Amino acid sequence: MQIGKTIRLERIFNRNTHKSIIVPMDHGVSVGPLAGLEDMTQAVSEVAEGGANAVLGHKGLPRSGHRSYGRDVGLIMHLSSSTELSPYPNRKVLTASVEDAIRYGADAVSIHINLGDNNEAEMLESFGKVAHDAESWGMPLLAMVYGRGEKIKDSLDPKILAHCARVGAELGADVVKIPYSGDSGSFKNIVRGCSVPILIAGGPKTNTTMEFLHLAEDAMNAGASGLSVGRNVFQHPNPRLLMTVLTRIVHEGLTVEEAMIGLDSKL
Repeated sequence: MQIGKTIRLERIFNRNTHKSIIVPMDHGVSVGPLAGLEDMTQAVSEVAEGGANAVLGHKGLPRSGHRSYGRDVGLIMHLSSSTELSPYPNRKVLTASVEDAIRYGADAVSIHINLGDNNEAEMLESFGKVAHDAESWGMPLLAMVYGRGEKIKDSLDPKILAHCARVGAELGADVVKIPYSGDSGSFKNIVRGCSVPILIAGGPKTNTTMEFLHLAEDAMNAGASGLSVGRNVFQHPNPRLLMTVLTRIVHEGLTVEEAMIGLDSKL
């Protein structure tokens, strides 16, 4: 691995635990203004001070969310986009480049691929281009790979998730993001079939904070290398405190109950 890529990976992964908590904030393009992201600088500050390793978003994130104070946090620039207003919302197209990310000071780039979509071929082609450019520049690449399309009956089917993870690794991603399969046994098999670290997608907001925390704990015990969680964090009433608990679970290996010991307030 190039030294530049190694150095940048250490800005988004804890160099001691080799794990990461990333908070995606790219929702403004796909769904528009979203609760919790009205003030991007404040949103970044809350998760950074709570211990997030990196935030992820489009070009607007460093423009409106950059801080010149407080705890440092890594920046991942998202390169692909679509909106829910489109008749083809699963079709992701490139709207930025690796070179753009370098100019914006990013530590890594990410792309989103939906396997099974009618436009899968085009997205895979974009994946190949971005992987080539990222390797040339020594820029880490995170691939969000999901099973979404007419042939996908269950996007959480472990076989589908294993295929998604393997595609990300095979086509040049340094890190892959997929949903959690829901049980440790099937997820351990997914991890075995993927040669790069896997981060768990947060998905839709869960019903309760404890449900979300136990999902995170289960995923880590099953071999995940971290979390990439958005709405369950930045839409929480106390994102900084929640991030503190997640940091203890991910980087210290604590249970949910252990991670919540000594907190000044309740989640």
